[in-house]
Amino acid sequence: MFGNLPIRKIFYGVSIASLLAVEGASHFFPPVRLAYIGILPLIGIGLHDVSQTRHAIKRNFPVIGRLRFLMESVRPEINQYFVESDIDGTPFNRVKRSNIYQRAKKELNTHPFGTKKDVYQVGYEWINHSLSPKTPAKDASRILIGGPDCTQPYSASVFNISAMSYGALSKNAVLALNKGAKGGNFAHNTGEGGLSPYHLEGGGDLIWQIGTGYFSCRKIDGSFSDEIFAEKAAHPAVKMIELKLSQGAKPGHGGILPKEKITPEIAGIRLVQMGEDVISPPAHSAFSTPVELIEFIGKLRRLSGGKPVGFKLCLGSHHEFLAICKAMLATQIFPDFITIDGGEGGTGAAPLEFSDSVGTPLNDALVFVHNSLVGFNIRDRIRIIVSGKITTGFDIISKIAMGADMCNSARGMMFALGCIQALQCHANTCPTGVATQNPELVKGLVVEHKWQRVQNFHEATVHNFLELLGAAGFSHPTELRPQHINRRISATQVRNLAEIYHYLEPKDLLADEVPLSFRDAMQLSRPETFSISKPTLRVIHD
Repeated sequence: MFGNLPIRKIFYGVSIASLLAVEGASHFFPPVRLAYIGILPLIGIGLHDVSQTRHAIKRNFPVIGRLRFLMESVRPEINQYFVESDIDGTPFNRVKRSNIYQRAKKELNTHPFGTKKDVYQVGYEWINHSLSPKTPAKDASRILIGGPDCTQPYSASVFNISAMSYGALSKNAVLALNKGAKGGNFAHNTGEGGLSPYHLEGGGDLIWQIGTGYFSCRKIDGSFSDEIFAEKAAHPAVKMIELKLSQGAKPGHGGILPKEKITPEIAGIRLVQMGEDVISPPAHSAFSTPVELIEFIGKLRRLSGGKPVGFKLCLGSHHEFLAICKAMLATQIFPDFITIDGGEGGTGAAPLEFSDSVGTPLNDALVFVHNSLVGFNIRDRIRIIVSGKITTGFDIISKIAMGADMCNSARGMMFALGCIQALQCHANTCPTGVATQNPELVKGLVVEHKWQRVQNFHEATVHNFLELLGAAGFSHPTELRPQHINRRISATQVRNLAEIYHYLEPKDLLADEVPLSFRDAMQLSRPETFSISKPTLRVIHD
């Protein structure tokens, strides 16, 4: 409602007008001056709100922004802990959101009265503790990324910032995220919107994501530029290169940046035109087959001077991913990592049908990708990164047990910045200044306070991950296995993940007789094409 209005200026104007009105009326009716008793305190509160730097809502919406905090303070405790507390609630689980705020602010990170989940609800997961807890190894929260062909491997945190572009996020949000990554020694994914000055100013480690629009490394016609890419990839802050094939919130659709959020600066960074929505193509123009994809990854690694290069995708047709694996074997070129974005992943702008009904959910995709790499006997060469509603230490534990090496988080980091899930990301009216280019709203997000919250959230989450790891009796995450995570599948039945999902053995997909669950997809996949290898005919019987 107020997102496009300069609220601070309105506040100043109303305050001055009110004072002048009371003073003027008092000349005719002196008792009117009693109105100062109500007006002056409100003006004082408003002046405090616009001058403080910790709360973006108060800063952007002086006086009236306090209503949000008032309602939060008086809401029933039953709402605070149990409303929206289903396993995958939408909007985001309120308990998790509240916990992120606490960690980011270094507030008390504990809760009374035990678990806030229904432990008998289908889908509830847990890890069993050990009567012989361990102290995690010093390197338990770091992982080295870079295969044999990588000359500049990167030691990454087990928990990093997922892809969010400048343009989708404000410059202050990007700068706060990057400074938080610098302070906490973890990585910040740029998103496909290009390598902006705000990604570089904070000094944090970067994963430069290259999407289908080739923003920041494109020619005038929109095609990929070897020269521009090589120049920018050489920047010391760029530690890894991620080629984006698709994302969980809108796989097969391409990115969307509404024209309302495009400034001359953003247009210059992305090398696009003003006045039009920026729509990334659904597919890349630099390659069109699995072999060409893998060769392009090898090319990016050479152009970047040997930095780790991988690709990101939301899993779609199984035969297409298997075709990519076959292309790796055919060319002997291997990505250093693969990022899996679950179909439940978030975004600031996507058609409802895509965000709700397209793309494989993270757990299923993770198991399939892990199995594929194991089955082709190439899993030890490639790291798996996952993203999709990962915000807690247990989320990291469970995903690593299922087959991942490390995790990324987008919404968790946004909440650490102060996002209140106003659901205005696509409209350029984000009230907290996180997902908007409105300068009046961006001012509310003060970088010097928010980057510390990002660092705090990361530090507390990784700390809890390590505590859980030790409590379960492990000293290193590589010891985690699917059988260590339990899931309730009915009111009276529990299975561990090794019993729910079938895991392959090395070289299973290289054998003459491949596992039945992979047989059809293996027969349909070829490294020369993403299309199926044979046309399938539907036989209609009389």
